[in-house]
Formats: sequence, structure tokens, C-alpha cells
Amino acid sequence: MEKKEKRSLQRAWAFYDWANSVYALVISTAIFPIYFNAVTTRKEGDQLIDKVDFFGFELVNTQLYSYTIAVSLLAVIVLSPMLSGIADYAGKKKFFLQLFCYVGATACATLFFFDRDMLEYSMASVFFASLGYWGSIVFYNAYLPEVAKPEEQDRLSARGYVWGYVGSVLLLVINLAMIQGVSDSLTPWAFVMVAVWWAGFAQITFRKLPANPHHRKPTGALWKMGFRELRGVYRQLTALPRLKRYLLAFFVFSMAVQTIMLMAQFFGMKEVFVIDDPAGMGYGMQPPLLQRTVGLDTGQLIIAIILVQLIAVPGAWLFARGSGVFGNIRMLMVALISWIAVCLFAFFVVDTPHEFFVAAGWIGFMMGGTQSLSRSTYSKMLPETKDHASFFSFYDVTEKLGIVIGMFVYGYIEGITGSMRTSVLSLVVFFSIGLLLLFWIPKKGSKKALAIQKS
Repeated sequence: MEKKEKRSLQRAWAFYDWANSVYALVISTAIFPIYFNAVTTRKEGDQLIDKVDFFGFELVNTQLYSYTIAVSLLAVIVLSPMLSGIADYAGKKKFFLQLFCYVGATACATLFFFDRDMLEYSMASVFFASLGYWGSIVFYNAYLPEVAKPEEQDRLSARGYVWGYVGSVLLLVINLAMIQGVSDSLTPWAFVMVAVWWAGFAQITFRKLPANPHHRKPTGALWKMGFRELRGVYRQLTALPRLKRYLLAFFVFSMAVQTIMLMAQFFGMKEVFVIDDPAGMGYGMQPPLLQRTVGLDTGQLIIAIILVQLIAVPGAWLFARGSGVFGNIRMLMVALISWIAVCLFAFFVVDTPHEFFVAAGWIGFMMGGTQSLSRSTYSKMLPETKDHASFFSFYDVTEKLGIVIGMFVYGYIEGITGSMRTSVLSLVVFFSIGLLLLFWIPKKGSKKALAIQKS
């Protein structure tokens, strides 16, 4: 492949991050969570009631949200290994990438009709939007080792995330200009715009990625042969101790990383206090001169979310460069130590908007580095193979299973304690175990292994 053609292919691959990251920001993080909280919270007298009825069960609204996302990820866990085996056997990675993309985009569009009085139907849109996003990522990631050499993968992975952060912020700003500049009644149209952006820009990726790069010609029952393909990949994986141990560490720390990213905005809504000081007496004064209002307003939350996305850009680039000097595993260890610190900061310190903004910036920097480096580290550890979708299905299953456990733990602890602050503290356990497991990865091995972690 010529250099120009290769660069064009790599840009097209990275552009899917630009396309799909609007789901991660607008739907998962920014506008929809705020909209969801507003629609599912009612006022009774002076009290705000955040309990909802769902199939006869009374749940905290954010608890229902976290459970719905967790169930969607369980569906990905069940589907992706078998579909990945079929994708490798029959050369259908691109087909499944497109399928999940269109399912997710369509579900985002149906969020336009989200209604508290039809919550069972409305949460189905949340479920399928999440299913489409996370399902497509499995097959998108599987193209990384096919479009870039191992020494190129850290930077290409970082480029994808950077483009995703920038593109998603751009659409978010457009949405905010529409909502705040015209009318907040236009908020549901933001979800339709996400659908159009995601499916529309994905066409750039779909036009360039090869449909069947290894020219597979399937025969026989696809499900049976796909299972056989997956079983063979599993045997290979279990025979590679570095890859197997990395997956275990990734599984554990993903529980915490993804949970923080998905639930941080709700922390700002429920655990941060805005102090009203009409007399200008200063924060040292006590009520009734100072009034403490629970929750950041929409404008403050949006500022924090944009801050996270923008600071993630240098985080992704700096961790990619650091991996070339210190090795991928060591840089991930640095990241986990920093994640532990930010959780402790959130539990003990974060109480005011200023402190929340500090935590948001901290989270953004670590998010950029951890996401991009986790993906490229796994890709660089893979053996020579044509079964990239099957190998990446194990990566994505461990990530999704980790998120499921993390979200359920987070929601359960909030449900029994009534505090998200305690839920955040529990994530320190996952980060600490993940850090110890990274130490357990063998430091010596093949030349390819030494390129990943320098001893």
C-alpha cells in the first residue's frame, strides 16, 4: 500500500471516532443526562422527588439509568463474541460495524419522543442507543491492527480519540446555541442531530475501510463456523500470558474508569452545592445568611463537560508520547494512581462548583490518556493473526463486563446509602486492584513485548 493511500485509510478509520463520539458526549454525558434528570424529577412542595416507577418497581432515576446502560452492555457481551467470530470467518467486520452504527443512530433519533409517562418505552431508546454505540466499537477497534503497524498504533489510537473529542464538542456547541439561543423546547432535536451526525460522518469511514480485507470465502453454517473461529482465538489468547494478564487488569480498572465517565455529571447534579450569598458576606458565614442549593445548574454542568473534552486532547497526545519513552504499561500505572487520587479528591474535597471544575479537568486529562493507551496497548500485544475482530471481542467484552459491574455497584451503593459520594469512594478499590494486576504482567518476553513495556 502506498504511503498516501495508507494515510488516507488511517484518517478514514480515525474519522469514525469523530462520527460516533457525539453519542458519548451529547447522549451519554451532556445534554441527555440533564434532560433525563429534569424529565424524571418532580417537585412536591419544597422537595424534589427523584424516584420513578418502572414496571412496578420504585427506583431512583439515576439508578434506573445506570441499570439500563448496564443491561445494554450485557447484551453487547452476549452478542459480540459470536458476531466477531462470524465477522472473522466470513469477512463481515464492516457489515457489523455498519449495522450497530445504524441501530445506535436510529435509537438516538427516537429519544426525541422520551416521555416520563411512557418510561418503559422511553428507556428502550436509551438501551438501543447504548447497544449500537458499544457494539460498533468492537468492530471499529478490530481494524486498528489492520490499518497501522504496531509502532504507529499508539499515535493513531490517540488521533482517533482526539478527533472524537473535538468533533463532539463542536456538535455540543451547535446544540447549545440552538437550545439556549432559541428555546430549550428544542432540546429533543439535539438527539436527532446526533443521529444524523453519527450516521452521516460514518460514511467517510465506510467508504474507505475494506469490506473483506483477507478475502474470506465462507462455507457452511456461519454460526457454527463463527463459534469455531472464536474458540480457536480463545485458545491462542490463553497461551499468551502477557495478553491474558493485561486483559484481566483492563477488566478491573475499566469498571471504574467508564463508570466515572458515565456518572460524573450526575455527581455534579446531586453532590455539589451552589452557595447563594446575596449579602456578599463570604463563604465563611453560616446559614441563614448563606443558602446552599444542591446541584450545579445546566450552564455549569455544560462548562464542566466541555472542559473534560478539551483537556482530554492533550491527555491523549501526551500519554501516547510518554508510552514511547517509558512503555505502555508504566504509563497506565501512572494513570491509575492519578485516578485513585481524583476519586479521593471527589470524596473528601469536592463540595463547591470550583472544586468540581478542578476534578473535571483532572478527569478529562486522565480520560484522554487512559482510553487511547488502553486500546493501543492491547492491539500491540496481539500475535500475528487475521482474526482481529475475535481478539478485540475479548477486549471489548472485558471492558463492557467491567462497566456492567461498575455501574451496578455504583447504583447499588447509591441506592442503599443515598449518596453518590460513597459510590465514588468504592471505585478506588477497582483502581487499586487494577494497578496491582498491571505489576503482575511479565516485564520480559519477545521483542514485540519489550516494545510495549520497557524493562
